[in-house]
Amino acid sequence: MTRRFSPESERTLRQAGWYPGRTIDTAKWRVPLEESGFVFPEAAERFLGEFGGLSVEDQGSGITTAREAFEFDPLLAFGEDDRFGALGALIGRVIAPLGELANDGFFLGVDEEGVIYLVAGWLARFGSGDAGLENLILGVMPEALHNTWPGKPEARRG
Repeated sequence: MTRRFSPESERTLRQAGWYPGRTIDTAKWRVPLEESGFVFPEAAERFLGEFGGLSVEDQGSGITTAREAFEFDPLLAFGEDDRFGALGALIGRVIAPLGELANDGFFLGVDEEGVIYLVAGWLARFGSGDAGLENLILGVMPEALHNTWPGKPEARRG
C-alpha cells in the first residue's frame, strides 16, 4: 500500500485533528468569502473539506527553510480578495484562500489545479495537492513566482 504522506507529515496532521476520510462542511468559510469577492474552485472545496480548521503549531528546522505554524481557516484572509485576485491574475489562475502561515499576514491559497501557494506581497508555490501540503509541513522553501504584488508594496519576507 502506498503512503499518502511521509510518517512525519502524517503525524503532524493527525496531531492537528486530521484523519483519513475526514470531511467537513465548507459553507461557513465559502459563503462569506464568496460574498466578499473570492471565488472558490472545486479544488479549494476539496482541500478545505478535508483539511479546513486544522492548526499546526510545529516549528523548527525544515528541509530548506524553517517549519512554521499555519492554520487552515480561510476567513483569516477576509478583505484580501484584491491581493489574491491580482496575484492570481499575474499567473492566470484563480487562487482561493486556505488560511494563514505563521500568524503574521502571510496567507495560504490554492488554485483550481490544487496548487498550494504562499500569498503575501509576492507569490510563491509550495506544489500541487498532497506534495504541496507535504512541502509546507516539512519546511520546503516555496518556489517564488512573482516578487511584487501590483496592488500594494510590502516588505518581502527574508
